[in-house]
Amino acid sequence: MRPRRSHAAYHMRTAASPSMGDPPTGKLSVSRFKTLAPGPVRTQLVTGTSKSKHRRRMASLSVPPVLTSPRHDAIALHRAFKGFGCDSTTVINILAHRDAVQRGLIMQEYRAIYHQDLYHRLSTELSGNHKKAMLLWVLDPVGRDATILNQSLNGDIADLRAATEVICSRTPSQLQIMKQAYRARFGCYLEQDVTERTYGDHQKLLLAYLGIPRYEGPEVDPSAAARDARELYRAGEKRLGTDERAFIRVFTERSWAHLAAVADAYHHLYARSLDKAVKSETSGTFELGLLTILRCAESPARYFAKALHKAMKGLGTSDTTLIRVVVTRAEVDMQYIKAEYHKKYKRSLADAIHSETSGNYRTFLLSLVGRDR
Repeated sequence: MRPRRSHAAYHMRTAASPSMGDPPTGKLSVSRFKTLAPGPVRTQLVTGTSKSKHRRRMASLSVPPVLTSPRHDAIALHRAFKGFGCDSTTVINILAHRDAVQRGLIMQEYRAIYHQDLYHRLSTELSGNHKKAMLLWVLDPVGRDATILNQSLNGDIADLRAATEVICSRTPSQLQIMKQAYRARFGCYLEQDVTERTYGDHQKLLLAYLGIPRYEGPEVDPSAAARDARELYRAGEKRLGTDERAFIRVFTERSWAHLAAVADAYHHLYARSLDKAVKSETSGTFELGLLTILRCAESPARYFAKALHKAMKGLGTSDTTLIRVVVTRAEVDMQYIKAEYHKKYKRSLADAIHSETSGNYRTFLLSLVGRDR
């Protein structure tokens, strides 16, 4: 069964970055599921390029070399739900070790066999943070981002930090697909909800970032980057007050590669980091949006490693952030995030998660993050 391209390619169409993959070439190879249950052998089409292999190395998701069929997995999950309580170990062993395409096929088989939606069955069988994490995980990547945004913008208390992170850390091609999914799932335009829940310069930044197409390649014009650096300096540190429009224009119209070059040029010209300039010239959610864009342009892995550290440091844990980052990055660049985390905080991410979580919630997150290499 061939997956829908828009969903399967969602995290493949990314800006050139040391922690982001390139688009697939479209060449396909066929791999077969091992069939352990009665029925025909089922086939899965997967992209078969060296770049996709590189991307899989960046992901922390561990998939068995020989897979059982989606039908067999669906039957095993149904058995795990039967009786008193839920066999969470079986649920984790299956779903935490299947990629997005495989999970989609399992959900299709479950619905075909039992005339039930696996998502809703999981919501009745699981509880707490384990339930929250699993329900996000079983969604396809584009549907997951759309769901996170809808929950962040339309919850009883709006989580503008989460909404800002998702919007400002995704590439233009990902955002275009996400907007389509948002409209299809929730019956309204994402821009409409952003307009109703945000205000001021933060709103202008998010709407511009959602609406303006940006180049996603690695090429950069150094002279253009230097001009942008000078423009930002004149709009901020050189004057009294801040010309927020200049910051919005540069941060929403330039590619990640270009913006990283602007940051380098800014430091070279003024012996001061652009990151610090943003902090001194802006505040609140507007500052958060600018910093998210800038830091993801420079290194998405370093940005998400810092987000995970903040979620777990001090008293208590921000489980919402921990779940969001682990679930959305496990199939993208978690290996790089783990390396950045260990480099900066001198401990493994798995060890930090182990100390801050417990039970099936801990087991599930650690299954996604994987062992340190």
